[in-house]
Amino acid sequence: MSETGTQRKKTALVTGASRGIGRAIAERLAREGVFVAVHFGRDEAAAKEVVAGIEAEGGRGFSVQGDLSSADFAALLDAVDEGFFDLGAPAGLDILINNAGMTVMKGVEAMTPAEFDTLFATNVRAPFFLVQGVRDRLRDGGRVVNLSSAVTRIAIPDILAYTMTKGAIDTFTRVLAQALGPRGITVNAVAPGYVLTDMNAWLIDNPDGQREASSNVALGRVGRPADIADIVAFLVSDDARWITGQTLDASGGTAL
Repeated sequence: MSETGTQRKKTALVTGASRGIGRAIAERLAREGVFVAVHFGRDEAAAKEVVAGIEAEGGRGFSVQGDLSSADFAALLDAVDEGFFDLGAPAGLDILINNAGMTVMKGVEAMTPAEFDTLFATNVRAPFFLVQGVRDRLRDGGRVVNLSSAVTRIAIPDILAYTMTKGAIDTFTRVLAQALGPRGITVNAVAPGYVLTDMNAWLIDNPDGQREASSNVALGRVGRPADIADIVAFLVSDDARWITGQTLDASGGTAL
């Protein structure tokens, strides 16, 4: 995927890239020579730390703030354009990673309408309208990767609404692949299981919890952000040019 010499560098926007899986994806793509827009919602300091780390390794990137609870991404995308311009990259986008998401640990008996709406606004509406906003910027032959979840095939009642949002992402991925296919743009989703991120904070520094979570994983451990980032890097590479409309289970074989 890396480009050398006088060839044009690729550009990527990674949402929710100030921490966790998004951060690992941003760092991985930057190591491949991609210019990366590191999106964050609230934690500017964390996003700038990601950019500093990318630059320390010889990569190029910048941080950009955007409220994904809104359906209007004009200001965010203008800032992305400006950031790439400042790095000397031409206008346009090669890679979009819809990573940002949230969960609410409540089942059907306790979920409030406000919590439900916030979940769907962040996890479903935002990727939909972000794609709508970037479709003219996204270059032919580009890549879109959406973050799904293994919970779409594993029934966990305490996160029912979250599971519904990821089911919507799987459908979104398949149909968008059909819509963008004539332009040579691939659209795929990656579905992690348990990963050591803030969303699974109860697992961090909790060896007993990790052993319990790992007991139903074929590969015998909890996932790490880099495990997911490496899969995303493959999907946006030319090696994956003939894969589209797929949701790739990336759970280490959870609940097989």
